[in-house]
Amino acid sequence: MIRSSADRPVLPSDVPTAVLRRAHLLAAGATGRQITDAVRDGRLLRLRRDHYLPRDTDPQVCAAVQWGGRLDCVSLLRLLGVFVRERAGLHIQLAPDASRTPRPEASTEIVRHWRPTSSAADDVLVPVREALCAAVRCQRPRDAVATLDSAWHLGAVDEDGLADVFAHVPGRYRSLRPLLDQRAEAGTETLVRLMLRSLGCHVDLQVRIDGVGRVDLLVDGWLVIECDSRSHHGSWGNHKRDRRRDAAAIGLGFTTLRLLAEDILFRPEWVIEVLRRAVARGPGTTPRTVRVHNSGEL
Repeated sequence: MIRSSADRPVLPSDVPTAVLRRAHLLAAGATGRQITDAVRDGRLLRLRRDHYLPRDTDPQVCAAVQWGGRLDCVSLLRLLGVFVRERAGLHIQLAPDASRTPRPEASTEIVRHWRPTSSAADDVLVPVREALCAAVRCQRPRDAVATLDSAWHLGAVDEDGLADVFAHVPGRYRSLRPLLDQRAEAGTETLVRLMLRSLGCHVDLQVRIDGVGRVDLLVDGWLVIECDSRSHHGSWGNHKRDRRRDAAAIGLGFTTLRLLAEDILFRPEWVIEVLRRAVARGPGTTPRTVRVHNSGEL
């Protein structure tokens, strides 16, 4: 989804970069009466005094502006398609010296990040690097690694950007840097890779096996692990393709284990026990000599 420079990702069409001020609208040729009419009939949203956004703006962005801040942390990253664990609340950035912030009625929990930002005064989003710094601190370490992997893979941040992130988080988080892998195409892949690492396994990512195709994870040269989610494996056509790939892998001596995203996310203890038993059992047969294309090692 995201393919742009580190601090200027491609935004969804319903996410403007800055609020509109009355002076901006007047300078663009609108009259005071036209502004009033646009607000009255819903074409323009007046979120607080002299803070306007187009009608179709994403509701999370509108809420952040209503609360006197900018979209931040996991809320911004999720909006950009970066993997984050589902968390309650809307994360917004507020200036440390913001003494009088609006208190609109809201049923959503608001998580406030009181900190400076390099954003311009009218920006509705913080830079991605700042959001990543906040997300590292707001999540458990494994989830933070998955978020950083996802942002790196999608192009929301590059190696220089990651270096900047780790330069601005507390020192206790810097041990996470060697765990990152840009090849991870889904957060669930990262979470499973870290589980396997804790079991002492050798893991390759996005490996292409002749006769099978590309697989998510190849463990110790024999165990193929696929991390399945409804969004990518929901159709019958996808199921048929996956079953044929599994059959081809078995024919070559590999064992395939398919894990559901919901189990990886919400039953991690069960998943790691399944992995432990599978690894302890070992391969049923030694895989036949077959060309395996490694894109790198963990």
